[in-house]
Amino acid sequence: MVTLNEIFLSAKSRLSKAGIENAYFETKELFCKAFGKEPVYFDMNSCADEKKYRYFEKLIKRRVSGEPLQYILGEWEFYSLPIRVGNGVLIPRQDTETLVDTAVELFKDRHGITVFDLCSGSGCIGLAIEKNLDVDKLILVENSQDAVKYLKENVRLNNSKAVIIEGSVLDRDVIDRLPQADLIVSNPPYLNSCDMENLQREVEFEPKEALFGGEDGLDFYRNIARLYKGKLTAGGRLIFEIGINQGNEVTRILTNAGYESVEIIKDLCYADRVVLGRSTN
Repeated sequence: MVTLNEIFLSAKSRLSKAGIENAYFETKELFCKAFGKEPVYFDMNSCADEKKYRYFEKLIKRRVSGEPLQYILGEWEFYSLPIRVGNGVLIPRQDTETLVDTAVELFKDRHGITVFDLCSGSGCIGLAIEKNLDVDKLILVENSQDAVKYLKENVRLNNSKAVIIEGSVLDRDVIDRLPQADLIVSNPPYLNSCDMENLQREVEFEPKEALFGGEDGLDFYRNIARLYKGKLTAGGRLIFEIGINQGNEVTRILTNAGYESVEIIKDLCYADRVVLGRSTN
């Protein structure tokens, strides 16, 4: 019989040969999912349970094929919250925590605020804001039925009082159903046509409708900035996550739409990551 150590080392080697940078970490995560505990809690020279070994092999094959680790695990941490993910929903990324950091800093002294999370996906942004601010109403708007399935799971998992609205954030009927908001956040589709032709292997597994933002990647920024300005309370904030090299363009969009105090916030890697503006209503 093959030992746990032999299984682990073989899997790590296969992931490494498949071009996966942090092969040790990912092997450990998949090992834990299959065997129930991390390697440190086992006698790695002991023989593997046959059923768990076969399951581990299936997980490794999925990862070698390019399927994202997060989808295989079925859950990923975002801002210290557990977030369920899988086919049909965008994977939460650490870069996006910059948006939450910005919102928390701006509204940390406010009470009973109303928040919209547009193009909500898994709900990770809105749920993190709700957990870290005094939120009276959280409204999550998402169009994809596949994503809404995970959105509902995550609302339950994190004991949220959020209201989910199924529909396009650009649909006038959806917009008319919404109250006034103090804070609107969104990580909209922002890849352009060129980006879509050059996706990383793992990103190709994610839903295209959550990635493609039009020919220049800016369609959702233009429309959300225009359509939702009237939904913000006086002094309310609109905060976007942006893609690489989109800071100046999105700044221009918000300025032209009549927002004040428009600024760009950088992420931990010093890349432009967030653009925000204040309503003049």
